[in-house]
Amino acid sequence: MKKRNAFYAFLVGASLLSAGARAEGNIKFTEYDMPNGLHVILHEDHATPIVAMSVMYHVGSKNEDPQRTGFAHFFEHLLFEGSENIKRGEYMKLVQANGGELNANTTQDRTFYYEVLPSNQLELALWMESERMLHAKIDTIGVETQRKVVKEEKKQSYDNRPYGQLLNVVYENSFTVHPYRWTPIGKEQYIDQATLGEFMDFYKTFYVPNNAVVVIGGDINIEQSKALITKYFGDIPRGTKAIPRPTAVEPAQTAEKRVTFYDNVQLPAVLLSYHTPKIGTDDYYAIQMLTQLLSQGNSSRFHKEIVDKQQKAVEAGAFALPNEDPSLAVMFSIANMNVKPAELEKAMEDEIEKVKTTPLSNEEYQKLINQAETDFVAKNQKVLGVVTNLATYWTFEGNANLINTELDRYRKITKEDLQRVANKYFTKENRLVVYYLPKSEEKK
Repeated sequence: MKKRNAFYAFLVGASLLSAGARAEGNIKFTEYDMPNGLHVILHEDHATPIVAMSVMYHVGSKNEDPQRTGFAHFFEHLLFEGSENIKRGEYMKLVQANGGELNANTTQDRTFYYEVLPSNQLELALWMESERMLHAKIDTIGVETQRKVVKEEKKQSYDNRPYGQLLNVVYENSFTVHPYRWTPIGKEQYIDQATLGEFMDFYKTFYVPNNAVVVIGGDINIEQSKALITKYFGDIPRGTKAIPRPTAVEPAQTAEKRVTFYDNVQLPAVLLSYHTPKIGTDDYYAIQMLTQLLSQGNSSRFHKEIVDKQQKAVEAGAFALPNEDPSLAVMFSIANMNVKPAELEKAMEDEIEKVKTTPLSNEEYQKLINQAETDFVAKNQKVLGVVTNLATYWTFEGNANLINTELDRYRKITKEDLQRVANKYFTKENRLVVYYLPKSEEKK
């Protein structure tokens, strides 16, 4: 047991810190389509004797029926129940018994499963993911088990966590038409109301080869891997159902929205949420850099001014959500003791206004470029990171080679672009303001 645990620790560490070819623009891969529509991407790297194997399905919460929200996240859990050939509860045990790790996650746009294993166990990972795609165990026992699991997760991660409802409040009030108006956790009553037939239909619609990409990276042989992929995935039939893609376009917001939300928190928070362009557009990259300017690190503008100098907030930040469709940039601050939300909002607005009216210094601009380069390279220092990025680039933009070229999109953004984009999107007419207040302040 001690030897197995030691090897497991080595395996995980190696998957996170592979010393293979990670230089900028030097990640090589092979990709192709199978007759059943499955897209395959293979990245060979012999730095460590491990392999990361993943399947990304192009289904997230935005593909759900508004009366059945939470299905994609529910399936993230349900598809670990087992298959016709894998006993219930055996997924974790099989991988861990062979010195590996596995997990999955769901966003509004996709669902991602992966295993990291010793390279001599690649076939195990392929077999397990092919079983998930073709023979998943979707029955009453599994559905009832996962209903309880998902409800408990919602309680722990959203209902009972301080500020846990933050993104739910932002999305629900920022979007009126687009299915981003609900988050992946969904509503538990819809999962309770759904029938076994509805779950089966969702599975047969979305978890099919022509709605997926298989990405394998690490200590592999390309030709041998192709043969194994054909062995385990070649006979899986293409899905026959039309795959629903949302066509709703969120109308342009023309007036500021304001919402007050009460929760079990001790300190008030203020959120400013702005509509932003979709991932991959030039303005999207400028928005990413602007949120870095405001919030990345202790030297960021929000932290230096609002947290350190004015001491109006205990925490302040900003982030742009990388959604497939036009999404949001969210800025937040958690108030210091005795600081009113209106004071905090004014402090945040002042910093945003400076970005809009005062050009960046050359030094600050170069710092942003350096941060973008560092973040970009760091993501691809990990075998699993490379696999994840290849899957994401292909799924959202149909171009896996962005793993080598996306940094150029940041580098082409000028100081003038940053100021133009800030003035275009960070306007009162384009924003939602949320006062996230302690329940003790709610009027009875």
